[in-house]
Formats: sequence, C-alpha cells, structure tokens
Amino acid sequence: MRIALVGVGMIGGSLLAAWRQAGLVATASGYDVDRRALELAAGRGLIDRCATSVAQAVADAELVVVATPVGAMREVFVQIAAALPGGALITDVGSTKGEVIDQARAALGAGFARFVPAHPIAGKELPGVEHADARLFAGKRVVLTPTTETSAEALTRVHGMFARTGARVERMDPAEHDRIFAAVSHLPHLLSFALVAAIGAEADGERKLGYGGAGFRDFTRIAASSPVMWRDICVANRAALGEELRGYRALLDRLQQAVDSGDATALQQTFELAARLRRQWANPADAR
Repeated sequence: MRIALVGVGMIGGSLLAAWRQAGLVATASGYDVDRRALELAAGRGLIDRCATSVAQAVADAELVVVATPVGAMREVFVQIAAALPGGALITDVGSTKGEVIDQARAALGAGFARFVPAHPIAGKELPGVEHADARLFAGKRVVLTPTTETSAEALTRVHGMFARTGARVERMDPAEHDRIFAAVSHLPHLLSFALVAAIGAEADGERKLGYGGAGFRDFTRIAASSPVMWRDICVANRAALGEELRGYRALLDRLQQAVDSGDATALQQTFELAARLRRQWANPADAR
C-alpha cells in the first residue's frame, strides 16, 4: 500500500518498519513538524518521501497513519480532510480514544467511516524515530475501537494490517478503552512523573536520586517518556483519569494514617493484597 505517516516518531516508525518487513509498503511518505525526524526516518529507509505538509503527505495515500501526540490530532484531521484521496483508510495510534474519535468525526466528514481508531499496547520509554523497531509489536496487543459508523471493510483491512506486525488485534468499546487505560497506563505514568518531580524538587533531591536502586529504576522508568505526549494523554482522558486518581488518593490517605499511627496490620493487609494480585497478573498459570 501507499502509506502516509503523520507524526514520525518511535511508534509510527516502528509500524512502517514492521510493515516493510512484511512486504506491505509500496511507498511511504512522512510529515512531521520536526524536520530532523523526517531526515532520520529517510536515512533509515522507513520513508521514501519527506513531505512539507500534511496535505502533501496524504495526497496519494491508500492508508494514513496519524501518530502525533493526541493534542495535535484535531488540527491534523482537519488538514487530512482537505487532501484525503477517495477511498483512503485512516487510523491512529493514540492512547486515548473518546476525544480522538469525536475530533475525527467532526473533521473528516464522509471520510470518518474509513477511520479505524487504534491503540498499539507497545512502546519504549525513549521517544523518537531513532528508536523505531520492526519487532516492537510482535506478541503485543493492538486494540481497535470502531464506532457504529466505521466501515466494515475499513475495519477488516486495518485489522489485517496491524495483524501483519505480529500483534494480537482486539476490538473494544471506546469508552471502556479509556476507562481501562486510565487505570493501567495513564495513572502509572502520572505517578511516575510525579514521584521523580517531587524528589527532584527537594533541597537534597539530586543526592537522593543518586541512591536510587533497582526498584526505584523499575518504578520510574516510564518517567523518561515524552512529556508532551503524556501531557496530552492526561488532558484528553481527564474524566476517567480523574476518577482513578481520586481513588488512588483515597488509598494514599488511608496509608498515610496507617504510617502515622504505626498500624502495621493495615499496611500488611494492603501489601498482601497488592502482592497477590501482582503475582497472579505476572504468572497467571501459577494462580490456577
């Protein structure tokens, strides 16, 4: 297929790399506000043409992949709509779906039926097309969140494209998607950013960070992710994320009381519940 990639970063670059490896790319054009990203992608053979605008990138595309931060997607959809060839498919890789779908519906007109919202559950903490990896999606989930307006043919074709990356492709209601990922993705990123920022802001923060061990590195690894991308995700999914954050704050308040009063029983009960759930999640075969 002739593919246009709008937003040439790690996820979009990895998709092109996987599709090229699978023999699915005839030509690929790319557009990004960062010219260096385009040059890196071209240098790695991921894109064949560096476009100077969204319109130029999508002008002859059969499939358009929107891989910008979700906060930029509204304007991208408007620009795509003005230049999209008839029959071209559109998908995205955003981590939130409700607001993205609303923006696409408003901008794309009749083309909205050919838009298949998607969320690859794969990534790295380091952004940038230089970290693109053709194997990134192998064995991972890709969640599609079609609406009642989504063309069945478009859904089937986009499903097939993602499957060729080696991913397990599933379908989910958009609202359920945003509720689930607020809990297991968006909240953990917010907490990781917050912990590193809180320690770093202390007078002896740099000294404390210097003593961080393996556990600290594991918990805070995702705080090295793109601040712009995660800012946009938190704002776009603010309703579901807000609910999760309020629930977490309530638990922290209970733990604060337990720590202040030396309530070892309350602490142990929370820790035992968490340890059991974590072990079951990591090793489901052991839980049977």
